[in-house]
Amino acid sequence: MKLIVRWARQFGLARAVCTLILFALVPLRIADPRPLEEVRLRTFDLLQVLRPRQQTARPVVIADIDEASLKEIGQWPWPRTVVADLVTRLRELGAVAIGFDIVFAEPDRMSPAVAAASFRGLDAATRDKLAALPSNDQVLADAIKQTGGVVVGQAGAATPSPRSEAEMALQTGFAVLGPDPRPFLVTFPGLLRNVPAIEQAAAGRGLFSIKPERDGIIRRVPVVMNAQNILVPALTLEMLRVVTRAGAILVRTDDAGVRAVAVPGLEVPTDGNGQFWVHFNKHDPARYVSAADVLHGRSPADRFNGRLVLIGTSATGLLDIKTTPVEPAMPGVEVHAQILESVLTQALLARPNYAIAVELVAAVVFGIAIIIAAPMLPASIVIAIGALLIAGLIGLSLYFFVAHNLLIDFTYPLMSFWLIYLVLTFVNYFREQKQRQQIRSAFGFYLSPPLVEQLAKSPEKLVLGGEERRMTILFSDVRGFTTISEHYKDDPQGLTRLMNRFLTPLTNAIIERKGTIDKYIGDAIMAFWNAPVDDEEHEANACDAALEMLARAEALNVELKREAETNGSVYMPLRIGIGLNSGPCVVGNMGSDFRFNYSVLGDTVNLASRLESRTKDYRLSMVIGSRTAEGAKTEFATMEIDLIQVKGKKQPEVVFTVLGRAEVNDDPRCKDLRDLNAAMLATYRKQQWDEAKSLIDRCRKLANGFGVDGLYDMYVERIEAYRADPPPPDWNGVYEAESK
Repeated sequence: MKLIVRWARQFGLARAVCTLILFALVPLRIADPRPLEEVRLRTFDLLQVLRPRQQTARPVVIADIDEASLKEIGQWPWPRTVVADLVTRLRELGAVAIGFDIVFAEPDRMSPAVAAASFRGLDAATRDKLAALPSNDQVLADAIKQTGGVVVGQAGAATPSPRSEAEMALQTGFAVLGPDPRPFLVTFPGLLRNVPAIEQAAAGRGLFSIKPERDGIIRRVPVVMNAQNILVPALTLEMLRVVTRAGAILVRTDDAGVRAVAVPGLEVPTDGNGQFWVHFNKHDPARYVSAADVLHGRSPADRFNGRLVLIGTSATGLLDIKTTPVEPAMPGVEVHAQILESVLTQALLARPNYAIAVELVAAVVFGIAIIIAAPMLPASIVIAIGALLIAGLIGLSLYFFVAHNLLIDFTYPLMSFWLIYLVLTFVNYFREQKQRQQIRSAFGFYLSPPLVEQLAKSPEKLVLGGEERRMTILFSDVRGFTTISEHYKDDPQGLTRLMNRFLTPLTNAIIERKGTIDKYIGDAIMAFWNAPVDDEEHEANACDAALEMLARAEALNVELKREAETNGSVYMPLRIGIGLNSGPCVVGNMGSDFRFNYSVLGDTVNLASRLESRTKDYRLSMVIGSRTAEGAKTEFATMEIDLIQVKGKKQPEVVFTVLGRAEVNDDPRCKDLRDLNAAMLATYRKQQWDEAKSLIDRCRKLANGFGVDGLYDMYVERIEAYRADPPPPDWNGVYEAESK
């Protein structure tokens, strides 16, 4: 009962919408709009690419009018006497039947009588002798008639052509079982025939016209067509009729159109439009024999014996090139050859009439399953089930194709399945968005925006714990804040406004450079980089933010001074010191089970805080650790200032300051200053006080504009202190800070 109640509650708007979508997809499939058909055809192409037809026999040979033949015999069209010789030679070599992928629609201009009329200066006797000779068309017709089993090609035309009674008598006979197929067939308004002598001599006549799909790819070839309101066979079907000595071709139809065509011993399944799905394999040069080799006796003696022969061309200039699912360019004559091979070897593709029903049932069953299961199961299980269903559908379609040569479309059930899944996911997304908005409302006033977003995306992170990262930590503090606070002792709101006015631009400088504010401690700021968002340039971004903080603080001081002069009040400049350090830290939710903050811990953090405190001693605005200096050295001009051991640490740290951004490195004074500074530090650590002071004087002359003047005042004072109380002889130059 509880399960029923739970299911009833979960069956809501999303399921209702998905159910409507599912049943709306059924008439969509029946209507079969063009985009849906294009996807299905591309899927069938993929099946052929994955599993092209296997070549088990070679019952068909192509006598190829190729580039070599054109070069040896001459340009096309050849005199029909040459074509007659080709037919005769093929008969002698044992060809069972011959089909022309060519139409001889006009009389041969090389016939003796026609040629004689075009010769100038020809005497009457010679002209009469030439006129008395048989035409080339008649020579070819005689060769065709003597050979027997020759099928000549015809082509569909855009305009009707007159038909004589003799031509009507030559039409292939058809027997139709079922309704009239003509309304369903590929239709041509006209028919382009051969010259009468050739038509009458042939054993059969068939259309070699092929209409590609809308994308230009040959997938289906009509085997029976409607031309000038009469049934005409394809060239390949007519060759099969001639070979089987059938008097007519059988066409099976039903209310949906054509089902199959047949000649004795062979039945070819078709779609409703009388088109045959061709099971292609790759272009095979072994199918071809050059026509020139046939004419000149260079072809193997048994190459044509007992085989069907197609006469056509692979020459590029004759423009009979087609695109198939497995080849971007294939001669049209080879398409006809592959049709014959498929039929004769029974490698027939079929898309049965029940295919649509199978696809619809699969779509409905899988759709209902996902509608019921998706809201009740975890996303991982739904994805796993979906993956299995997808694999099953694809595998089943591939199985039917490989094992039974059946074309079953898996894309329609998949599209239905995914559409329903996406709708359900879309609804779940809005539910999660509502939950995230609740989290933002609850925590937005207490946590930083990046952290709120992170928690909204991953509520499970609202637990204690952290991860180790390499980070850069920043501490900043206002110098003389006690004095400033004392000035505002009677106006705490004024102090608050001042601090907000001061901290806002500094905070923006950090946030704009990918930093995260950890906390405000009175007038101090703690921030870090490379968490929660990854930042591969965290050292450089931190240095950039620190320089910008100093610039914005100085800009605010200019405003404060102007306001003080206007109001007659006391001007109290806000000076800050900044400490930066980089290294491994632990970042995450720190605190208790009841209250915690997203913060950072580690020795790197402690050292950053100590470096900020030391800015007062060094009389600098910024002090950074060695790892920060190393990470930012390509984008900032840094300078070593000391080797210090801060209170509480046993290992000394080389510390630096930032002189400016990368362009400062190009200033010759910067290079000279760093060189002199390095020399000064070296003499200082060797306790060579006089040399050190001399170098300090030289450094002072270059320090103007780099903000390090106070550093050298500090070193002079430190040297005087060491003169009074020298360090031990083994002193290594490390300054031990006694305070934090």
